Amino acid sequence: MIKGFITYKRDNHVIPSDSLKQKNKQMKSKKILILLLLISGFSFSQKKTRADRFFEKGDFINAAIQYEEELNKEGYSKEVLGNISTSYYNTFQFKKAYRYLKNLVTGRFYNADKNYDNKYNFMMYQVLSAMGKYEKAVTFLTLYKKNKEEKFNKNDAIEIIENFKLKEDDYTVEPVTFNSDASEFGAVKIDSLIYFTSDRKPSSIGDRKFLWTHRSFLDIYKIKLDENKQPIEEAVGISDVINTKLHEGNFTFSRDMKTLYFSKSNSEKGKKKFDSLNNNAVHLYKAELQEDGEWSAPKKLLFNDVSYSIEHPALNQEENRLYFSSNMPGGFGGFDIYYVEINPGGDYGPPINLGSKINTAHRDQFPFIDRKGNLFFSSDGHLGLGMLDIFVCEKKKDGFVQPVNLGAPLNSSYDDFSITYYNETEGFFASNRKKTGDDIYEFVQTGEIFLREYIAQFEVRDFATEEYIPNADVKLEDDRGNKIYENQLDSVATFFRKILPGKYDLSASSEGYEPRQKTFSIKEKNEEIYVIYLDKIRKEPKKKEEEIAVSIPKKEIPPKKTAPKGGDIREKLLKDKTGPPVVERNGKLYFDLPPIYFDYNKWNIRQDSKKVLDDFAKKLDKYKSVYIKIISHTDNRGSDSYNQVLSEKRAESTRNYLALEGYVNARRMKFLGMGESQPLIDCGGDCSEEEHQVNRRSEFEIVKY
Repeated sequence: MIKGFITYKRDNHVIPSDSLKQKNKQMKSKKILILLLLISGFSFSQKKTRADRFFEKGDFINAAIQYEEELNKEGYSKEVLGNISTSYYNTFQFKKAYRYLKNLVTGRFYNADKNYDNKYNFMMYQVLSAMGKYEKAVTFLTLYKKNKEEKFNKNDAIEIIENFKLKEDDYTVEPVTFNSDASEFGAVKIDSLIYFTSDRKPSSIGDRKFLWTHRSFLDIYKIKLDENKQPIEEAVGISDVINTKLHEGNFTFSRDMKTLYFSKSNSEKGKKKFDSLNNNAVHLYKAELQEDGEWSAPKKLLFNDVSYSIEHPALNQEENRLYFSSNMPGGFGGFDIYYVEINPGGDYGPPINLGSKINTAHRDQFPFIDRKGNLFFSSDGHLGLGMLDIFVCEKKKDGFVQPVNLGAPLNSSYDDFSITYYNETEGFFASNRKKTGDDIYEFVQTGEIFLREYIAQFEVRDFATEEYIPNADVKLEDDRGNKIYENQLDSVATFFRKILPGKYDLSASSEGYEPRQKTFSIKEKNEEIYVIYLDKIRKEPKKKEEEIAVSIPKKEIPPKKTAPKGGDIREKLLKDKTGPPVVERNGKLYFDLPPIYFDYNKWNIRQDSKKVLDDFAKKLDKYKSVYIKIISHTDNRGSDSYNQVLSEKRAESTRNYLALEGYVNARRMKFLGMGESQPLIDCGGDCSEEEHQVNRRSEFEIVKY
């Protein structure tokens, strides 16, 4: 019997002896009935609760509040756990959603049937991804795929996701200046004006609010910015003819700005129109700019249907195709991306699905076609960093190629969507990474977003002298162990390969040297040089025969003892308190620097650490005979292999900063990544963000002086 679901309360008075037998029979009968009901999974109350009514209306905020009260009174049932998880999921309260999903998927509810809908495995995958627990998240994605009898490799999926995180940033992003406490998304720039969608409209007491968000309905706005991207005036609605009391959402303009396609709640004569299941779909509308500068009354496109939604319009450059997202029957599930041909007479062809290469069983939405015809869209069905991620499909002669995840920082573990470009490299997208509502971000594309081969130069050099090592044997493999190149090099120990960016392992060996293998992350840059350094094998010198012969020592005046030069430097290092001090730990010397912190999943030197490294460079310049080893550590989020690569990149970036910015000779600095193997705080799987930050650190060991 589950505690809190059924309670018995006995009266405090004494039961009379002549009624005791009858009372026991009644109690026994009640227990048998209760047991039968529990076995059958029967619900004691067939009436819908207040929470159920909120949930069915889409008022997930109030539904979650009411379900919490019901759980406190009655305990966990499968149905309530599913509904409260969904309520928190739909309102982006992922930690609370996880708490109840965990009970659901582990069978911690009173129903005898412990099976649950497979959709909650996918929800658990999304929630855990949003929380940054990717490896655990993919476990539930694997279970979800298995239940659907789909082929899926968990290890490959984890590697793909972690490659997204290790990918070189192709964008810089920053929030726009006109965001508010409300939701904003779908920004489009036309000359000096920016158009966008928002629910920022102030509500009076009598105004209706959207049940899902408890805020106003969506409208289309426009705003003008100055040369510093600051608002010149308040944002205003695009038109009272376009904006109504219902939703007006994502939109697209024709190039001449005379035609507007936009998403809008299906309505007739200003009132919502519902299907047989009482659902109000979203449809596509069209308005024309008239000679007086006003928009015409919107007209519903003929291929809309009351029983499903058609939304998120996007025109190609030729303006002969209109792309959109829809949950119409016959798709792959959820929302798919379609297009219709726009015929010369202005009518439309039938909707055409873009196929399984692009569409999944989940949400594939927010299409955008750039000037080159490439398709950008958002999806939570393709592997990504969590929730909706932004993808791109390059346009080729025979259609779109496989989608490419655009990676961080454009994508995050939350919803990232509605990308648009207003020139070749700049544009907008929206994300709820900072709050439960959406914000607009402006981006600049700084790298190549499509897979290209780059010429990479590899060298084998002596660690001490930095000279080429002649006749070195080398082997280059990709991260799956496939051999890319193998050869014995000549006196100039270098070779070139044209390869895709990614992780590669280079092995090198030569007579008289210790063999070594090193993982390189090949950048999106031509003729970048990647060097592997080898150390010479140290041989103990043979003692001469006369030195080991037994002889009678002669009395001699012992030489005057002087401290070795190294001892002098060691003492100076320990006493010198200018700049980072030197401390001794376990018989080894370390420079005791303030923490060199790294952001989660990043290896670039943060601004707050540059001053620390600048001071350290000055100290290394003072002691030119000192050689150091930079040892980098990560927290325990992510797989062992991913954290190993990440720590190596952090150690290498620290070395590179000291060499390039601090002018420290690179030969004096080795770097080593330790991954998550040596945490300062062994907090397991329940670490706070502060504990994770402590474990993400660098150490500076003195190896020679």
